[in-house]
Amino acid sequence: MESIKEYKEMITGELKKISFNHKPDSLYDPVKYFLDIGGKRVRPILTLMSSSSFNCEPKIALNAALSVELFHNFTLIHDDIMDSANSRRGKETIHNKWGINSAILSGDVMLIMAYQLLENYDNSTYIQLNKLLNKTAKEVCEGQQMDIDFESKLNVSFEQYIKMVSCKTAVLLGCSLKMGAIVAGASIEDQENIYKFGINLGLAFQLQDDYLDIFGEENLVGKKIGGDIIENKKTVLYHMAMIDSNQNQKKHITELYNSNNISNKNKISKITLLFKETKADISSKKLIDQYTNKAIDSINRLSIDQNFKNKFIVFANNLMERDL
Repeated sequence: MESIKEYKEMITGELKKISFNHKPDSLYDPVKYFLDIGGKRVRPILTLMSSSSFNCEPKIALNAALSVELFHNFTLIHDDIMDSANSRRGKETIHNKWGINSAILSGDVMLIMAYQLLENYDNSTYIQLNKLLNKTAKEVCEGQQMDIDFESKLNVSFEQYIKMVSCKTAVLLGCSLKMGAIVAGASIEDQENIYKFGINLGLAFQLQDDYLDIFGEENLVGKKIGGDIIENKKTVLYHMAMIDSNQNQKKHITELYNSNNISNKNKISKITLLFKETKADISSKKLIDQYTNKAIDSINRLSIDQNFKNKFIVFANNLMERDL
């Protein structure tokens, strides 16, 4: 049974073997640069863990794992463009370094290569993997657009928010796990349960990310506290506050989110205080625990060895604690 470190080393090694030596250099150099930045490789690791848990050699699932990783990085490149981000993992973003047009094309070629990697499987497996990646890619685009729309939309329901998070973040975790199960020839029931594990873990992770944006420690979170408030993002804390607040508190929260006549520092402090008054911090943590427990319940339903179940649970806990 391989360790997380061994899975990551396998993925990093195989990424270096993929040929990016085609021309023009201006298309492929940004791809090599972006992949060399690294990352936690959470999604491809989950693909390999999934295949291994169903008694399949992880090497057989490597092409599926690499496909997921290339797809994920493609989305990050385009996200950076949309967010006008200057840095990614402490390095200059591609659109800053090579320009927007080159960044778009480099992201596009990564997407195409993600699909090409699936061609290494037999026809039946390829069809299943391709169908799953198509569905996931469509949902990720829908989630990204919803996220953009919600920044300027006044009335976003909690259900709409959860749908956005599921599409933007959770479905790719579910896809990563289900791909490993498909390659291993797992039963339909096991495929669906391991997919649900990814969905619920992805939701728990994103909701905790929302929570940490306000109540985390800057040196641990790796970004300035209160960024979501400044960007008027209606995160889980906003929704929990609106659900549990009285009319006066609702009015105050709405006014603050719609105000441009207040300093960022005051806006963060006032809204944070309202989150505490409405106990949005407590109800948000309860919701995070609910999704985490749902994820673990899906793992316990799998017909795999208990050692692998434990391994998935440890991975989930480490991911939630940002210890990967």
